This record gives sequence, C-alpha cells and structure tokens, in this order.
Amino acid sequence: MAEGAANSGLLTVRLVSPDRLLLEATAEAVELPSATGYMEALYGAAPLLAELGAGEVRLHGGSSGDQKFFVAWGFVEVLPERVTILAETALRPEEIDKGEAAKELETGEKMWHGAGDDAKKYHDANAVMREAEEKLASAEGRS
Repeated sequence: MAEGAANSGLLTVRLVSPDRLLLEATAEAVELPSATGYMEALYGAAPLLAELGAGEVRLHGGSSGDQKFFVAWGFVEVLPERVTILAETALRPEEIDKGEAAKELETGEKMWHGAGDDAKKYHDANAVMREAEEKLASAEGRS
C-alpha cells in the first residue's frame, strides 16, 4: 500500500512499537512530538533523526486520512520520502485507559514531591507526569 508513495509527493509513514506495527500508510504531512517540542515532516524534507517525546503523532492527507496516535519515547527518522517512528509506547486514542493514565499521573506527582535535592529524580518524575498528561489529553481529544 505505502510502497507507491515514491515520487507522488506523499510520505510513506510507519509507526512501530515493540509489540506491533501500528501503521503503514502515506500522508501529506506528519506532526511529531520530539523531546524538545513538536515538529512537522513534509515530502522532500531534509534527513533528520530525533528523539521522541510524549504526545500525539498527527497524520494529514494521503491514504492515512487525518489520524492521531499517542506515542511516548523512542526515535523518529525523517527522510525525504519516508518517516519511520519507533516508539516505546504507541496507542490509538481509544485504546488509552484513562483510569490507568490518571494513576500514572498520581505516581509522577508523588515521585516529584519525594525527589528532595536529587535532580535525576525530578527529571524522572517530570517524564512520568508528561507522559500521563499527554496520554490523558489524547484520550480526551484535548491535544
């Protein structure tokens, strides 16, 4: 399906997690949550390898139509005709358990309050809270 994207002005997009291939399609544009903020990949983009943060991958146009997926941590490779997303966690918004995400947020807050003077503990707590907040926003259609 996605193989026909060459020279079509469409990106071939693959979204992979450790346990499954979640998506293989074409898109006109892909919005991605990098570790330092959101970025957008378009056909013909310069090659890039970036660390994923937590947030939504949004696909626009192509065979994918407009779709959203929650991802957290991993890497993205952007090439002129292809985007490959390797995510530690990748879910469709309807697959997110809001109750579990709320518990993760609570755990992160407890970690943050118990971090004391340890910068690494604050960093880890912030990562847990960011993932949980983004997961809840995705599940509720707020991101």
